[in-house]
Amino acid sequence: MITIKELTQTVGCGITPRMVRHYHQIGLLPQPARSSSNYRLYSNTDVQSLQRIVALKQQGFQLSHIKQVLAAPAAAQQEQLNEQLQKQYQVVLQQLVKLRQTASALEGIIGRDRTCQSTSANALTHLQWLNAETQTVESLTESLWQQLDAATFNHPENFQEALERLLPDLSQRPEIEVDVLSHLVLACGDVSLAAFVRFSPDAIKAARENLLKGCTVVSDVSAIATALDDTRLTHLSCQKATLLDNPHINTVADAERTLWQNDRRRDDSWQHRLRDLADGNIWVIGYSPSVLMKLCEIVETQGCRPALVVGFPIGFSHAPAAKRRLMQLKIPYLTTEGTSGGGLLAAVALNRLAASLIEKPDCHCYLQNGSSELL
Repeated sequence: MITIKELTQTVGCGITPRMVRHYHQIGLLPQPARSSSNYRLYSNTDVQSLQRIVALKQQGFQLSHIKQVLAAPAAAQQEQLNEQLQKQYQVVLQQLVKLRQTASALEGIIGRDRTCQSTSANALTHLQWLNAETQTVESLTESLWQQLDAATFNHPENFQEALERLLPDLSQRPEIEVDVLSHLVLACGDVSLAAFVRFSPDAIKAARENLLKGCTVVSDVSAIATALDDTRLTHLSCQKATLLDNPHINTVADAERTLWQNDRRRDDSWQHRLRDLADGNIWVIGYSPSVLMKLCEIVETQGCRPALVVGFPIGFSHAPAAKRRLMQLKIPYLTTEGTSGGGLLAAVALNRLAASLIEKPDCHCYLQNGSSELL
């Protein structure tokens, strides 16, 4: 048994004795046992209950909702929790949509190159929207956009200038990382992606050394193999291989269905091929989280060491889990946190690593700047 002070220290997360006493008052936590001196005493069960309350609060639940979830029978708790989580997700999603709309409007202004600046300046003089108290995307009228857009089609867009204005400060990042990040952002049109891309400390070094050796580049599906830069890979004497060499697989659902069907038929040929290709090759995975998960498993259990894993599988539960597992391994990797990814981004990342090697073979920025940090 522990005291209320020890309880809050064990749980952490900013919980105070005063908060615990409040939870007792509103019935969120049951009344604790008492010592002979009338001090509150808590068990491991109380620690777990308080940890669950903290976890639900961190997900945005109100105390009244948490009380309902905890009061429900065990069999109904999961269903009720899922319902509350879904409601909370919809609220967060609406907030993200509104923020994304505002960010898009800001990108439409800030990301303009100098050729558009005179036209934009005239329109911006009429923007009460820039006042801090009225920063809403609705304030940008159609007529105002017409003024802002008036000069955009008279010249080609200067993407480099736009990226310099929109991307966060990348001055401490290696030049090759910045190049990859810039092209990933251009490939998807989402500047925020840069905040979720993760390079292992040795990713660029491993990519350049192994591409220079003419290693094999293995993709999970044919669509990625098609998107890889054949001209540059041939110049580097690199071969291509595909794990699921079926041109009809063109979605993540197709890839996962194929793998699960093979497993049900006890056809593990794809796993044997994966093991044969695992060691010493660069892997570009942009569709199947199962392929990435299996590759991580082989690395952990059999000591295989891929030259580099570009892990960009897509999905809403398996893909983030596979990427987290990848980032825990002591192998070179390039990946994204969360659900973002896809075949195009995976191919773009590998293509830019190959291009930078050919264009700047003597660049050692990745050694001088050390490992990259989170944005």
